[in-house]
Amino acid sequence: MIFNGTVRTTQTVFLYLIGTMRSKWNIRTKRLAFVCVLCAFPIFFGCLGTKTTPDISDEEKQVFTTEVADTVAISDPESNYEIIIIEPGFNVWLQSVARPEGYYSQTFMENRNRLYVIEWNNRVVNALQYNPQLYELQINYDPLVDYGYEVNYKLYNYFIYFQRKYNQRLGPFAPRI
Repeated sequence: MIFNGTVRTTQTVFLYLIGTMRSKWNIRTKRLAFVCVLCAFPIFFGCLGTKTTPDISDEEKQVFTTEVADTVAISDPESNYEIIIIEPGFNVWLQSVARPEGYYSQTFMENRNRLYVIEWNNRVVNALQYNPQLYELQINYDPLVDYGYEVNYKLYNYFIYFQRKYNQRLGPFAPRI
């Protein structure tokens, strides 16, 4: 058999064709691998997220270890709504660590409370997936009702306190002060 002006046997031609296919296959494989890596890279690093634990000060750690029973009754005389929070250390944390009243607007706290309440109630219902000792009772929070500044302030700060103390994440926002 004559191939490129030289005489070659059938076996040589066959090996030449396999070698040619192999080099093309390697180029295609390399391109495919490159495309897969390009696609997988952002997906892999996008899934890592930025979920970090909040920086908790020594003062805050000390408040978290408080064993004294603390009951905070949140009521707003204008709206006639009341929330009772029984959580050791919350009242001390609210007075010493939390931002003062007036720092956040009522609208801001209502929006965050709405998201936190939805997630909280979801965790109460899914007791097998979440710790039932942390999420015992549902919160009846109607976004169409104006609960007043004080109720929203203390509820919002309770959610922040809860997330920081028990290292939970109730929403897409980092629980920071």
